Amino acid sequence: MKLSDRNKSVIGLDNAPALKCIGLAKQFNGVPAVAGLELTVPQGQIMALLGPSGCGKTTALRLIAGFEEPDKGVISIGGQTVNVGGESLPPERRRVGMVFQEGALFPHLSVSENISYGLPKGQGREDRVTEVLELIGLTAQRNRMPHELSGGQQQRVALGRALAPQPEVLLLDEPFSNLDPKLREQVRRDVLNILKASHTTAIFVTHDQEEALFVGDVVAVMNEGRVEQTGSPESIFHHPVTKFVAQFIGMVDFLPAKHDNGALHTEVGSIDWPEMDAAALAESYPDGHTQIEMMVRPDCLDCQPADNGTGVVVEREFRGAFYLYRVELPSGATVRCLLSHTLEYPLGTNVSVTLREGHHLRPFVDDQLVTVSHANGVAGHFRV
Repeated sequence: MKLSDRNKSVIGLDNAPALKCIGLAKQFNGVPAVAGLELTVPQGQIMALLGPSGCGKTTALRLIAGFEEPDKGVISIGGQTVNVGGESLPPERRRVGMVFQEGALFPHLSVSENISYGLPKGQGREDRVTEVLELIGLTAQRNRMPHELSGGQQQRVALGRALAPQPEVLLLDEPFSNLDPKLREQVRRDVLNILKASHTTAIFVTHDQEEALFVGDVVAVMNEGRVEQTGSPESIFHHPVTKFVAQFIGMVDFLPAKHDNGALHTEVGSIDWPEMDAAALAESYPDGHTQIEMMVRPDCLDCQPADNGTGVVVEREFRGAFYLYRVELPSGATVRCLLSHTLEYPLGTNVSVTLREGHHLRPFVDDQLVTVSHANGVAGHFRV
């Protein structure tokens, strides 16, 4: 079956995901850039694709857009398979919009001309331009040239140009990387409001963890060409399934833990650990290599001066509203504590470090999250 014939049978599937990638792979000179990528984005959802430089984020976008051909795998957009048996739809037929890092506006065209560039000529074209200008809040600037706009306005024009043809999926490749931090914060808020107002399905690529948590309805964390975890921003942050995800999403420390009397104990706190889970863990690792570590984030810990405190402040960073302290514990391990700017402790202060009310420790074995049956009163299952 030809690609064009297959597409006739699937176009218009209202319940189909806006985007689905299955087993996507791409190598450059024998080096894997994308390796078995799996992605599903429901209609109207914004996915933040997060990962370090070189993990394959931009290559994934280029494969979806049709700028690169995958070595393996299938891409479906709006229920339409766009690559089958070496035959692929060209980028202009995929109903995919793209916003690049630098915006890439045409310098010789006005704001309205930039927005109308990708629209077919004919009735309704000017109405669509007017509609998009209103959506991006630049109606009064429609006749200005790109060099007459601020950086934030230029980025909104680039967004408007990509939205004008009403794409099935909008791809944004680190669109705020060229903006200064304060402007970046405002523009990403504007862009998010525009995407929500237009009910746009989007994949937003970034290496900024805070940005991903702010923008994404769902966050997908990439590592070495694969998605390591997908979930809501809250679940990704609080329940990372691997140490890589935990360490990439914000600050985190790991402490050794020991099982004793139905609990896992660390130097800063404990969690319930039923005997059946200890037995299951031992069965999974019969050779005895069951070193358990506990994940804890700086905002989970309280730190107070105490004459009999077993911790010692060894580092202090002033962060405006907060101090970030590094505390050395008796074992030699260190943890970081995030405290109010009003709590100023000199280096060398003896402190007591405790887990804050409502916060949790997460157990890891061999760099994987382990879910226990009743840790902190939350039912679950044993899993390594």
